[in-house]
Amino acid sequence: MKILMLSSTFPYPPSRGGTEIRTFNLLKHLNRSHHLTLLTQTHSGVTEDEIATLRQWVDQLVTFPLPEDSPPSSSFISLTSKIGRWLESWYKLTPPNVLHRYSPALQAWIDQAVGQRQFDVITCEHSVNEIYIRPEWRSQIPSVVNVHSSVYGWTRQHLEMGASAHVWRDRLYLPLLRHYEHRYCKKFTELVVTTEDDRNELSQTWENARITIVPNGVDVELFPQRTHDPGGHQLIYVGAMDATHNIDAVRFFVLQVLPILQQDYPDLHFWIVGARPAASVLELQTHHGVKVTGAVDTIVDFFHQATICVLPLRTGLGIKNKTLEAMAAGVPVVGSDRALEGLVVDGAACPLRALRANRASEYVAAIRRLFEHPELRQQLSKSGRSLVETDYTWERVGHQYEQVLWRSQVQ
Repeated sequence: MKILMLSSTFPYPPSRGGTEIRTFNLLKHLNRSHHLTLLTQTHSGVTEDEIATLRQWVDQLVTFPLPEDSPPSSSFISLTSKIGRWLESWYKLTPPNVLHRYSPALQAWIDQAVGQRQFDVITCEHSVNEIYIRPEWRSQIPSVVNVHSSVYGWTRQHLEMGASAHVWRDRLYLPLLRHYEHRYCKKFTELVVTTEDDRNELSQTWENARITIVPNGVDVELFPQRTHDPGGHQLIYVGAMDATHNIDAVRFFVLQVLPILQQDYPDLHFWIVGARPAASVLELQTHHGVKVTGAVDTIVDFFHQATICVLPLRTGLGIKNKTLEAMAAGVPVVGSDRALEGLVVDGAACPLRALRANRASEYVAAIRRLFEHPELRQQLSKSGRSLVETDYTWERVGHQYEQVLWRSQVQ
């Protein structure tokens, strides 16, 4: 196949976030057997070395600059600009972040390529790229949108859990997001999501959609299973710490769970590991035993030093890379329904692979249980790693995605 892959997010290095990890590993798999052109956007943080390295993983790399925000010269101009973006968003029924990233030059490149029939299929890696697909192309060229997660469902969850950073803005945008999702999904031959929850969310948007579940994966060589249990009372959370769902998770844990645990384990330490920590995350270090690292060179080293990985996510759809990576590294996981979404980790039909918790009391009970029973930690370490090796390697996930692209050409 001749594949055109659209990714507004520059997918290298595959450590900046979940979108980069998923996009890079899928393109790496597809490029082994197909002719792949990657069309992406660069920003000020992308280096020439990163561009050169990414070029080695595709047949053709085409880049366009991502629009940069310019600082407003006054608060009045800033307010006027925000109002203008809000009005444009409603007029075009498209979220502001999608409109902001839009490049007319990139659109012209795609228009020409489609007109000349240069490709067999187009993939949009994340729904933000849907803006470049014209509705009339549905009868001309197969197209697949790798949704990652429903933007409407994501925003609604944040509002329901009180995790939204801009409550009134998100409430106003919620009807727009529902209409937007319904409209853009109808342009594509196939939709790809990572879990059953996401498929159910989008099925409500458009009943006739062809939706396939393709989960996330792990590079098991980058996340080797730890060789021994470090013991002690060390907890870890991993994630991009400017993301609202991660901020909500660690603040919930530090404020509502940690103080109870420290009554029994005064030496307990909680490591919050991840780039770009927000001010509300940094301030958690005023609590005894809390350490915020910021960006680190290798996350796996922190995983191997931790007794338990806690994932108290209360919002967010889709399979979580952090959950799979912790399991691959052999760290016992205590996580919420959101953190364990899409994974079979407990129940009568499978070995126990993680402990589930949603309320503060459930986290306390599960963590105490693991602290006091090293044999259970060892069981979760082995069964979690086994699950990843069997079902969630990028080789397996890439093959599933490849099958979707083949099927999209049979309409």
